[in-house]
Amino acid sequence: MPIFDPAPLVLLGRLDLPTDGVRDYCSQLSAAFGRCGEHLDIVEMRWETHGWLKAIGQLWRESRQWRGRWVLFQYTALMWSRRGFPVGALAALRILKSREAKICVVFHDIRYDQARGWKQRVRVAFQYRTMRLALRWAARCVLTVPAAQVPWLPKNSGKAVFIPVGSAIPEVGPGDRGAKLDDVPTIAVFGFNGGEQARNESEDICYVTRQAISKSGNLRLVILGRGSSEAEPILLKDLEGSGVELSILGVLPAEQIRENLAKADVLLCVRGHISSRRSSAIAGIACSLPIVGYRGEETAFPVTEAGVLLVESGDRDGVAAALCRVLSDEKFRKDLRWRSAVAEKEYFSWDAIATQFLRVLAGR
Repeated sequence: MPIFDPAPLVLLGRLDLPTDGVRDYCSQLSAAFGRCGEHLDIVEMRWETHGWLKAIGQLWRESRQWRGRWVLFQYTALMWSRRGFPVGALAALRILKSREAKICVVFHDIRYDQARGWKQRVRVAFQYRTMRLALRWAARCVLTVPAAQVPWLPKNSGKAVFIPVGSAIPEVGPGDRGAKLDDVPTIAVFGFNGGEQARNESEDICYVTRQAISKSGNLRLVILGRGSSEAEPILLKDLEGSGVELSILGVLPAEQIRENLAKADVLLCVRGHISSRRSSAIAGIACSLPIVGYRGEETAFPVTEAGVLLVESGDRDGVAAALCRVLSDEKFRKDLRWRSAVAEKEYFSWDAIATQFLRVLAGR
């Protein structure tokens, strides 16, 4: 028998294109709820197509029967605003509070340490204030990193619970893990930054792959996911004459992402630091991959339980040395794969995540 009647629901805002990680997160969570014998409805508040007045009116009407019902409010600043001032999130939360729904805010945005210029600092201050107010109005909140890493969270907040994100790709079967078509060492990069960060990321990737091919003699670099197609010209230029076999796949369906990651030897993560809310790194863990990359403020348990080999941000030589070690030492690589497989089962599988959500909503 289901625990909850009526069933909990998820509330989403603006659709992000070409991919929407939060919607993928909610779809996977809903499916996992179903495997636990529970139902999780997904409701969308598409203000970017309908306009705010129509969207608010629709939410007001639909929420009439939500008294006492759990609403998992998904928060990122850009899901509820175009320019990073999420007033719309406060409007939606205020309606839910007036309807006496049980609000559980899921914070996918956590911190903004790279704020530069007075406009960005004002924007970040507004976002932190918004998140504090959302926490105050909520019955519970879910953080995607440990509470100690959240700068705006009040100390000893009993409402806050840490639940890491899961992978947006389908589960990888035991027979698919580590499956390869040939013996060419393969490095995968999942997702690529745009704008000003593209140059630094390309330089990091090309520097470490040039170091790796000098040790291995041949090497394949597979780049896929959001931003990869746009990065092709800069990567081709930076890798010219290196001998690295470059394959840029662009945005792919989830099944094809899984297939390509499962065939790689290692996942390279230099797009910022690794944390329990970075879905690209979690996808690597789900595919039992060793992961080489940068550590930072949000790098902590349980992502450190996986097969990760991390160095300080900006240490290209450290990343190159770690990458060469993973590619050259088969026993070490297998140990890292095993660690990632265990971590995925215990912490990052959707069944484990759904179980934690159900405990939070049931007050256990």
